[in-house]
This record gives sequence, structure tokens and C-alpha cells, in this order.
Amino acid sequence: MILYDDRYCFVCGEKNPHGLKIDFSFDGKVVRAEFVPDKRYQGYMDILHGGIISTLLDEAMVRLAIEMGKPAVTAKLDVRFKKAVKVGDRLEIEAGLISEKKRILHTYARAVSDGEEVAYAEAKLIRNVSEIKRIG
Repeated sequence: MILYDDRYCFVCGEKNPHGLKIDFSFDGKVVRAEFVPDKRYQGYMDILHGGIISTLLDEAMVRLAIEMGKPAVTAKLDVRFKKAVKVGDRLEIEAGLISEKKRILHTYARAVSDGEEVAYAEAKLIRNVSEIKRIG
């Protein structure tokens, strides 16, 4: 399967006017990013919506696969929320590889705010992507 990147990804697409525009870095083993949510992303008053946290963790794990030269898509995602995140609090996102078997990457991601882990996720990514072509 070939996937096309037109730079409108909700999380990292620089062309998406409503997107998060997250900039990921990769050190050869781990993907990292930072995000400071504003009120547009709240659930309950002044609390970051859990779906946004899940989205950030998912994207970090998929980005890890891409950066490793093993493009993949999420087959299973398990997120554990540990503490509410307030609007305006800086989130640090990190993702890494747990294990790899054939076409399955078992990955983790975590969100940290003020030195405390606020969410943790594991995912199984399937490597059924042969290529990602950037267009636009």
C-alpha cells in the first residue's frame, strides 16, 4: 500500500489551518515533541480532551515507525490516562519501540506534564505500507 502525504495531517501537517502543527524530532531511537494546548482542545472546562492526548500518542508512535524507515499504520491502540491535563500546560510526548516481529511493531508513547507522566499508550503497528509519497 502506498500512502500519500499532502501535508494536511491533523497532528503534523503544516498546511492544515486547524491542525496541531506538531514538530517531531528523532534521535535514532525515540521520537519527541512538545505541545501546549489552548481552549480549542478542551473537554471539560480548562481540561485537555482525552481524544487529543490519544491522538498525540498515536501520531508519535506512527512517526517513530516512519523515522525508523518502517512505515506502518495503527492496528491496535491502548491508552491509559493517569492525570488530567490543564489547558495551557506544556506536554512532552515521547515514543519508542518495545519489540518487532515480522510486520508488527509494538510501540509505546507517553505524555509528561510538569515532570509527571499523565498518559501512557502502547500500540501494535502493522507494516503494510510500502511507501509514503509526499505531494503538494
